[in-house]
Order: sequence, then structure tokens, then C-alpha cells
Amino acid sequence: MNSNMPIGDTNAFFSHFDDNPFHRYIGLSVAEVADDFARLRLNVTDNTPTGIGGSVNGGVLATVVDMAAVAAVFSKAMPGSEPAGTADLSITYLRQAHGEWLEAVATVIKRGRQLSTISVEIRDDAGRLCSKGQVLYAMRTASA
Repeated sequence: MNSNMPIGDTNAFFSHFDDNPFHRYIGLSVAEVADDFARLRLNVTDNTPTGIGGSVNGGVLATVVDMAAVAAVFSKAMPGSEPAGTADLSITYLRQAHGEWLEAVATVIKRGRQLSTISVEIRDDAGRLCSKGQVLYAMRTASA
């Protein structure tokens, strides 16, 4: 995946998301995408970094929040813009995340010209809310 890929190239972003070596390593894939919405799945395997009590590591959960937010932003083409990166990320860990898989649902709350606010929830395979996150994602106008 090219980090300088224009945000308007939604198809290119999603066609390579699951093949990203880091995403493959942690077991992260795209389950569903719609305008201003993304649902990602994290398959928990023996390779998944763990935390307290064998739960999914908090850093992995923060990564999932970030990537779900990015996918939600990239879901709606913004011609003439390119990604500038995550400007702010917060996560609240509500309970340990266990199970065969976790699901992250990201919704763009407000899409601005330069900054978008995205809300993310991570649930376990029993539907229990494990973490809530909020991301501020920055974009810039592509240079001519």
C-alpha cells in the first residue's frame, strides 16, 4: 500500500488493505464499507499480541481503532485531497477483549475539508462492547 495514495482512489486503498503485511500479521481485514462507514474484523490467532489475562493487547486495539477510522474516511472519495494522517486518537478500554474475533465499526461523525472526526466501537464475538475510540483524521489538498 502506498502511503501517498490519493484519498480519492478508494478502490486502490481497499483492494490492497487485506494484503498489507502488517494487517495480515495481526489478522485485520475489511468486512464492510459504505460512505462514511467501515467495519473491520480482527481474527485472533496465536500470532495476536496479548495483554492481561490473555486478552488482545491494548496497542493492537488502538491500531484497530486507527485503521477502522482511516477506512471510514477513505470510504467516501474526496477528489483533490490526499491523506495527511491521524491527528489525534483516543481509546477507552471498557473490558478485556477476548474471543475468536473482534469487530471494529467506524462512523464518520463530521467530515470537514481538512479534518474528519470518526467514532469507533470494538466488540467481541459475543457482541460485548470492549473499547470505544475517537479519531481526528487530517487531509490536505493535493498540490497541482
